[in-house]
Amino acid sequence: MSYGTADSLRSVTLDDVRGAQKMLSGVARVTAMESSRHLSQMVGAPVHLKCENLQRTGSFKLRGAYVRISGLLPEERAAGVVAASAGNHAQGVALASALLGVHATVFMPKGAPLPKISATREYGAEVRLHGQVVDETLAAAEEYAAETGAVFIHPFDHPDVIAGQGTIGLEILEQCPEVSTIVVGIGGGGLAAGVAVAVKALRPDVRIVGVQAEGAAAYPPSLAAGRPVSVQNPATMADGIKVGRPGLVPFGIVQQLVDEVRTVGEDQLSAALLLCLERAKLVVEPAGASPVAALLGEPGAFPGPVVALLSGGNVDPVLLQRVLRHGMAAQGRYLAVRLRLTDRPGALATLLGVLSAVDANVLDVSHVRTDPRLGLTEAEVELHLETKGPAHCAEVGQALRGAGYTVID
Repeated sequence: MSYGTADSLRSVTLDDVRGAQKMLSGVARVTAMESSRHLSQMVGAPVHLKCENLQRTGSFKLRGAYVRISGLLPEERAAGVVAASAGNHAQGVALASALLGVHATVFMPKGAPLPKISATREYGAEVRLHGQVVDETLAAAEEYAAETGAVFIHPFDHPDVIAGQGTIGLEILEQCPEVSTIVVGIGGGGLAAGVAVAVKALRPDVRIVGVQAEGAAAYPPSLAAGRPVSVQNPATMADGIKVGRPGLVPFGIVQQLVDEVRTVGEDQLSAALLLCLERAKLVVEPAGASPVAALLGEPGAFPGPVVALLSGGNVDPVLLQRVLRHGMAAQGRYLAVRLRLTDRPGALATLLGVLSAVDANVLDVSHVRTDPRLGLTEAEVELHLETKGPAHCAEVGQALRGAGYTVID
């Protein structure tokens, strides 16, 4: 991936962010700020959720894309724009281009979720599927730009994009002027950099905490090395922050203005997404839930009032189903057990009666009678259960063993 010209390496200032805010007036929504009583109790201070998952296109990406494309010269607009993305940036560029009357070509990985591909097309962009990972898609988009003269709209490594994302920082200060800590997810760094520029210029006392997924955490080693370094084969369910290398422009800003970068695991991301859905009634994608995951991981580490920035809500329904089950398992609310029982009529009904007596909800049953491992009169049953937490899981296990069943670990 190529990283920028002299223009792309210029600094980003508060004036740039304020100019972007004027440009976005009537285009991007001023998204809601919602209080979370549950998280406030955990943290011991007020916690507010900045709901960019309710932004047009379902994420913050419209802001930066619109500002970047608005700044193009007439001849550049005439040549069209090209972008590469697994989803959120694609939709932001598509809508921004449609609003500005610019033709957009968007390259997306072949495995991108179908809802994101469909939405990008519906916003008016020409979608081309290329490659299996975003790095391959980015390379194809840059090659297309070189061949056609279309302007490449980088998802995070350009001052105009960063200025657009920084308008969220201005909104946070307007909506929660008493804020002490802002927690924001980091992929390439454009969002965190923009928020930091805006907030630190006006409130240098506010602590900015970035959050990365453990399997795609390029910023900690980059900050340690003093330059952007790559993480090979980044892996996380949070595709919105699944970036293998920080951008040059946002890295310099993050290095200077972001106070701390934390990492969170997949279990924490799942639990955070589940919490947003159950407690806040908000559909949030894993990347968008990463600030909440950080709060769950160490609630006492964030001086309040805290604002957690929910960056997006574009989650594939299939992934949402898997993540919710993962989150329930991480919280001890989903239990899978295998056990042996005597293969006779009514045996399964008796087993289900034991589970009913301890109020365990059976989600799925797999019953195996013929297997070389089983005795002549044995059957094996695998049960997927919904439980009320770790203590209830232990109670279910005790009830099964107390009824004489052999539970296989």
